[in-house]
Amino acid sequence: MRRTGEPMTLSLPPFTRAVTWLIGINTGVFLLMAVFSLAHIPVGPYVRYYCELVPSDVVQRGFVWQLITYSFLHEGIAHWFWNMFGLWMFGSAVENAWGTRRFFELYFIGVMGAAITTIALAFAHILGNPGGATLGASGGIFAVLIAFGILFWDREIMMIPFPFLIKAKYFVGILIVVTLALAISGGQGDNVAYVAHLGGLLFGWLYVRRGPKPALVNVSLSERYYGLRNSYYRWKRRRAARKFEVYMREHDRQVNFDEHGNYIPPEDQGRKGNGGGKSGWVN
Repeated sequence: MRRTGEPMTLSLPPFTRAVTWLIGINTGVFLLMAVFSLAHIPVGPYVRYYCELVPSDVVQRGFVWQLITYSFLHEGIAHWFWNMFGLWMFGSAVENAWGTRRFFELYFIGVMGAAITTIALAFAHILGNPGGATLGASGGIFAVLIAFGILFWDREIMMIPFPFLIKAKYFVGILIVVTLALAISGGQGDNVAYVAHLGGLLFGWLYVRRGPKPALVNVSLSERYYGLRNSYYRWKRRRAARKFEVYMREHDRQVNFDEHGNYIPPEDQGRKGNGGGKSGWVN
């Protein structure tokens, strides 16, 4: 990937923290399932039965964990490879821009959004059926893709294996149109859950547009918090000063405090502000 106007170079993205964890978990699950299959250990069918996304199981049997677990299962090496390749190529840039925590939020909102979309359309008998199974990380990947297209809309990427460059906004636009056309025409008939892809795109877009803006929000909340805290401390100091003045007057002694609740020594009482005394301080 390169920015517009920069000389074209072939560079690969780094393995950021969240991307590395997600690729590692998905790869580990994929390899374990392959080992169980090769060793004829009957674990795989049970894992798929309980962990694949089956709308009827989620709604009627309460298998709500399937909203997440289906994303860690893949059907074949090509399915696993291209999902992990897309996560690496596009996820690293998004994580570098947003940080690990918010990237995880985006990814799993895409995963759950894709699952919810699949369940809703299956029970509406629009695409698929409630008994059909869905698996794969594509919902999360497509949420990352839409975020990449919005954040780096003018960045150029190479269309591997084709030797030409295309801006991210055009790439994401073409991807949406193709996915929508395939979902409408074929549904899941070719074993690809295009509906889940659309759900990931939609929920990813909603999160980018409507989700928290960490830098601005955190700064604003921090300023508001410390401002309120300091106001509270100043109020407590003024109240304590007034109480002390009343107490001292009851004992025929006169003490004075300024508007901030700072003590004014007798020799400084004729001066302005806090009297310039050494004992005065303002928060």
